[in-house]
Amino acid sequence: MGQIYLVRHGQASFGQADYDNLSALGVQQGERLGAYFQRKGIRFSAALRGTLRRHEQTLSAIERGAGTEHKTLAWPGLNEYDSHALIDAIHPAPLPAPDTPELYRHHFRLLRGALHHWIQGKSEPKGMPLYPDFVAGVMGAMDHIRSQFEGNVLVVSSGGPISTIVSTLLGAPAQTSVELNFRIRNTSVTELDFNPKRLALLTYNTLPHLDEADLQSWITYA
Repeated sequence: MGQIYLVRHGQASFGQADYDNLSALGVQQGERLGAYFQRKGIRFSAALRGTLRRHEQTLSAIERGAGTEHKTLAWPGLNEYDSHALIDAIHPAPLPAPDTPELYRHHFRLLRGALHHWIQGKSEPKGMPLYPDFVAGVMGAMDHIRSQFEGNVLVVSSGGPISTIVSTLLGAPAQTSVELNFRIRNTSVTELDFNPKRLALLTYNTLPHLDEADLQSWITYA
C-alpha cells in the first residue's frame, strides 16, 4: 500500500524553438517542490519519470530541493503527446509562432480540437500511437507501481498522461481528459492511493509549495 505523487513538469519553453527544456522559473518550481517534500518529511521509495528532457530536469530539480536522490525508472509511456503532430494532422499549413495573446489562444484552440479528433479515432498524427495505445502506456506505469512498490512513489510526467490517469480513475469520458489537461499547472501534485488491487484519486492539481502570497507569479500553465 502507498501513495503515488503525480507531478507535472515545471514551466517549459513554450513558443521557443525547443519547448522540451525547463525555463529558469521551471527549475525554481521544481526545487521549491522538493524543499516542500523535505520539510513535510515526505520520502519516496522510488521514482518514475517520462523520458523527455523536461521530465528529467524537473526530477533533478526536485531532488536538489529535497537534498536527496531516488531510485529512478524512465518510462516512455509517461511521455506527453506530440502537440505539433496533433495540430498538423488537422491543420497542415504552417502556423506562426504563438508570440501574441491571440496567437497563443489560437494555438490552444487548434490543439483542443486536434486532441478530440485523436481521441475519437478521426486522426492518426504522424509518429504518435493510437489513443488507446497511449492510454495503455500511461496506465501501464500505474500497474507497474501497484505490482512492484510500496510506500510513497514519485512520478514526474506531463499534463496529458496525468489527466488521462485522473479521467480513467473517475470513469469519465475520454474527452474529459482534454479539459483536465488544459487546467493543470506546472509542478502541480496529484495524489493517488494504491495497493495491488486498487488505485484511487485523493487530490488533483494542487500547489502546496506555492501557497504563499508572494509566490503567485510562480503559478504557470505551460
